[in-house]
Amino acid sequence: MRVLAAMSGGVDSAVAAALAVDAGHDVTGVHLALSPDRQTLRSGARGCCSVEDAHDARRVADELGIPFYVWDLAERFTQAVVEDFVAEYAAGRTPNPCLRCNEKIKFSAVLDRAQALGFGAVVTGHHARLADGELRRSVDAAKDQSYVLAVLTADQLAGAVFPLGSMTKQRVREIAAERGFAVATKADSHDICFIPDGDTRGFLARRLGEQPGPVVDAATGATVGEHSGAYGFTVGQRRGLGVAVGDSRPRYVLGIEPVSRTVTIGTADLAGVGEVRTAPPTWTGPVPALPFRAEVQLRAHGTPVPCEVTAGEDGGLRLVLDSRQRGVAPGQSAVLYAPDARRGDLVLGQGTVLAADRAA
Repeated sequence: MRVLAAMSGGVDSAVAAALAVDAGHDVTGVHLALSPDRQTLRSGARGCCSVEDAHDARRVADELGIPFYVWDLAERFTQAVVEDFVAEYAAGRTPNPCLRCNEKIKFSAVLDRAQALGFGAVVTGHHARLADGELRRSVDAAKDQSYVLAVLTADQLAGAVFPLGSMTKQRVREIAAERGFAVATKADSHDICFIPDGDTRGFLARRLGEQPGPVVDAATGATVGEHSGAYGFTVGQRRGLGVAVGDSRPRYVLGIEPVSRTVTIGTADLAGVGEVRTAPPTWTGPVPALPFRAEVQLRAHGTPVPCEVTAGEDGGLRLVLDSRQRGVAPGQSAVLYAPDARRGDLVLGQGTVLAADRAA
C-alpha cells in the first residue's frame, strides 16, 4: 500500500516510518511546516516543527531511502489551532491544542491531501493502537495518546496507521538506536508546540492584552483579589492564584466568567463535580445506544472514572460520574472508554465539555 508517513523529526515518527517500510509499504515521508517562523519553535524539549526538526526528519528519510517532502500548513495551523486556542481562552474555556491539531491538521488537512494524491493511509508516531478498526490505548500507559485521538471519526481512523501502539517508548528508542538514527536520544517535545518558552499566560497576554477583573470567594461572595486576565486561569487550578483568603485551606478555581472577567475560587469541598454536560459527540466506531455505562477521562493525563452516559440537550451527552472529580474544565474533551476490564482500553468517542455541575 502507498502510505504517507508524517515525520515530525522526533524518534516516534522516525521509527513509525521505518516500521512502515519494513512492513512492505510504499512509503513517502512528509514534514509539516506549521509555523511562519520555524527558527523560533524549539528550545531543548520544548516546541516542535522547527527547521532543526525538518532536517532531522529528512536525514531519517534519506537513511530509509524514501522520498521526502515538506508541506507548508502554517496558515491553516494558525487559523485552526493557534487562533482557536486564543479564542477559547478568551471565552473562559480551556482548550487542548494537540487534540485540535489531530482533528484539523493531521487527520483532516493531511489525510485529505494524502488520499487525493492516491495514498491509502497516513502513518504517524502516535502511541495508540488500531485493532480491527477500533481505537485502543497504547500498551505503554505512560505514553498513551488515545485521549487526543478520540476526536477522530471511524472514516479517519480507517485511513490511519499507528505502528507504535504495541510497544513501549523504551523499545521505540532501542529500535532507533539499532538503526543508527541520530534522533534515538532526542528529547521528546512537550508542552504546547507554538509556545516554546512554556509561558502560556504570557503568550495569551500578548495576544489579548490586560483584562483586569475580580477574584471572588464562592463561599462569601467577597472579592478577595484582582487579576490581569481571566485567561490566565483554568478550572481546577490551585497554584498561582495570587490571593490570600484568611485561612490555611487551599483554594481552587471553580469558574471563569469571561464577560464580567470574574474568576471564582473555593475550597476543595466546593470543587468536586458529579455531572458533566458535553457538546454533540464524535464516535470512533458504531454509535452506542443510550444510556450506557462507560469510563470517562476528563483531561489529557487524568484518571478514568466510571459514569452513566445519557442523552443531553441539543444532541450532547450528560455524564453522571460515580465519584466527584475536580478540575473539570469547559473546553476540555470528555473521552469515553469501554467500562469492562477486557475492553477497558477501547475508545468509544468523545464530547467537548460544556459545563460541569455539583449536582448528582
